[in-house]
Amino acid sequence: MPDPERPEGPGGYDPVGPRPHEAVSPTGQGGPMDLALEQAESVEGIEKTGPRGGTGPGEKPRSLWSDAWHQLRRNPVFVISSLMILFLVIISIWPQLIASGDPLQCDLSKSQQGSSPGHPFGYDTQGCDVYTRTVYGARASITVGVCATLGAALLGSLLGGLAGFFGGWSDALLSRVADIFFGIPVVLGGLVFLSVVTSTTVWPVVGFIVLLGWPQIARIGRGSVITAKQNDYVQAARALGAGNGRMMLRHVAPNAIAPVIVVATIALGTYIALEATLSFLGVGLRPPTVSWGIDISNAASQIRNAPHMLLWPAGALSLTVLAFIMLGDAVRDALDPKLR
Repeated sequence: MPDPERPEGPGGYDPVGPRPHEAVSPTGQGGPMDLALEQAESVEGIEKTGPRGGTGPGEKPRSLWSDAWHQLRRNPVFVISSLMILFLVIISIWPQLIASGDPLQCDLSKSQQGSSPGHPFGYDTQGCDVYTRTVYGARASITVGVCATLGAALLGSLLGGLAGFFGGWSDALLSRVADIFFGIPVVLGGLVFLSVVTSTTVWPVVGFIVLLGWPQIARIGRGSVITAKQNDYVQAARALGAGNGRMMLRHVAPNAIAPVIVVATIALGTYIALEATLSFLGVGLRPPTVSWGIDISNAASQIRNAPHMLLWPAGALSLTVLAFIMLGDAVRDALDPKLR
């Protein structure tokens, strides 16, 4: 029915234009009208389905962490490395699940023998089962790596965050202290520091790694906090009267912690390799502690006669370090918007 308020021109032409939600047919001539229709349809599709990787209208948009988890679940590198790390954590807590022997029970009559039924990795110089010692060696390496990473991340992020947020003399003091620790060679410092320690537990090694590992994370955390505190929402919170503690915990820290998590995840694999290096040199973990570094050190002189003594613990160490580095790379790709 014609609308009395909207006159029609000659031939049924409507000078006012189509009503809202009124169907418009393309002309088929490829002119401006068809181009406008295609743009309108694309905009309408975006409004219905939401932006790329987002949600539709009326739904809450994903945060940085939920978006990162959404991407990590679809990353095969993250899935493979997570499964490897989960397996290592399980056997480090319950090595009896896959190894029924005693890593300290040795038989000199079987010294350097190859694989046999029930002992697939053979025996070492003392006649100990290499397979059992390789399985039990994961406990010391995982414990050192996790505890050292947590300690260095907590200490470094705390000192670096406070220095970056308040600035001034505290920032300058932290930078100079960090420069001093950066100048200490890691292996040489471990030889000097751990050679005077007589404990056979993992804690001296953990303390040394934390002592030399926190400056790197502190510098990363400091730069991230300096960037985050300059954002508009932090300035708005300050203008509304928010205190320093509230701004640090509610606004700055959640938006500055992502780089620290990435660096700490990658550093975990490095710390495991550092523990094995120090144990290989005889200043890290010491017997009767079962460690991959100790087994590699004992097998280095017998690589020609019994290469299996070296290959299995060295292979387990390499796969563990590789798994944590792969996990760190996947987390970095998910948390850094510039890499998407």
